[in-house]
Amino acid sequence: MKKQHIHFVGIKGVGMTPLAIIAKEAGFEVTGSDLEKEFITDAALKKAGIKPLIGFSGEHISNPDLVITTGAHGGFDNAEVISAKAQKIPVITQGEAVGYFMKGNIFGKKWKGISVTGTHGKTTTTAMLATVLNENKLDPSYVIGTGNIGSLPLPGHFGRGNYFVAEADEYISEPKYDKTIKFLWQNPEFAIFTNIEYDHPDIYNSIDEIRDAFSQFASQISPNGALIVCGDDREIKKIISTYDKKVISYGFNPDNDYVLTKVNISGNQTFFWVETKGMMLGEFVIRVPGEHNALNALSVIALCLELGLSIENIKKGLLAFKGSKRRLEFIGDLLSGAKVYDDYAHHPTEIRKTLTTLRRQYPNKKIVCIFQPHTYSRTKLLFEEFKKAFDNIDEVFVVITEIFASARELPDNSVSGEKLAQAILVNKNDVHFISDLDSVVKYINDNRFRSDTIIVTMGAGDIYTIHSKLEFA
Repeated sequence: MKKQHIHFVGIKGVGMTPLAIIAKEAGFEVTGSDLEKEFITDAALKKAGIKPLIGFSGEHISNPDLVITTGAHGGFDNAEVISAKAQKIPVITQGEAVGYFMKGNIFGKKWKGISVTGTHGKTTTTAMLATVLNENKLDPSYVIGTGNIGSLPLPGHFGRGNYFVAEADEYISEPKYDKTIKFLWQNPEFAIFTNIEYDHPDIYNSIDEIRDAFSQFASQISPNGALIVCGDDREIKKIISTYDKKVISYGFNPDNDYVLTKVNISGNQTFFWVETKGMMLGEFVIRVPGEHNALNALSVIALCLELGLSIENIKKGLLAFKGSKRRLEFIGDLLSGAKVYDDYAHHPTEIRKTLTTLRRQYPNKKIVCIFQPHTYSRTKLLFEEFKKAFDNIDEVFVVITEIFASARELPDNSVSGEKLAQAILVNKNDVHFISDLDSVVKYINDNRFRSDTIIVTMGAGDIYTIHSKLEFA
């Protein structure tokens, strides 16, 4: 019997790489194509034994059984998709593929799906959950949208256990031809909603539209499962007020089912205490800093208790988690002495949370934040929020680069990195605009930042690529 063959168009994407790894581990023949430039998934693909074809060409479609395409690189207009359709080969998007994999039919499996979504924190929370299940020998399958997780072998895995854990994205499947919200392809037994804020202004006109999408997703959760939500979130409260299936809430507010009663950050660790219905569950520890990460961990605790894991086994699993790539990731110490971190923050709320965490982690050090805005549409629609994102945090020096534009949008001269820097400068003295990344590298080298300084690169674009050009100890 011929081994089934799946081809991935845009295989280096953080959503595509874990799917390709799952297919490879399940015994499928896997091919894929992408650009030659550096991606954060390069190491994961190499470790999985997958070598991408360079560029996009109809000749890359050598009679696969299925083609999975990204929404980027032309989506359904990509040369490889056009070739596949001409050959009557089925083509689905990455978002549809996650739901298709979760159903398990293609693998002869019947999994219990667990989806993790929210405007912020979904990658970290998905990675935490997969780690806890993995540490407890449950061998889950998982799809995590990043290049590397320190506590897991790869960002994707075909497990032999009963659970399929997937990061659930609120973006659209394909910008031109299929505007289905990605997570609506999933029909999980359980789901975690971390938070809901206004983002992706290129597809949502208001917070109401975003909330409606999440509400529709909530309606797709199995009546035999549960929806785990941050009960402190204003928009989530609106959803659960009319929701008729099982809800488990978590947060700081004592009205929640699971309550964070105290959070302490010490170095790279966060210690927090949890109470449920008046009963203290004790102290938990995660090896990543941040109050927001304690909240992420609390959602995992609530879900894992629902799955039947013991408190001690959950604690052990959380302690094994070491963070994810581009989520306040420690890169190293420069030869001049400064510590360098990298973070995917691209929304004003994420910027504030990351800088607040660094300030609590390093109360006596200067912070240099190098932020690369992501997309014209987000920068323009959230301009006022971005202006204030760096306020109220002492000793933070801000460098703004030019906007990293999406291939899905047209240039917009009404907004720019320089205009954002000028707007921030109204309330903050130490702000610089440096347009290109080579000049950012020169700025860091020329200033020779010493051990009294923390440098954090920030953004969803290619800002992280400057690390390879810096001199580390």
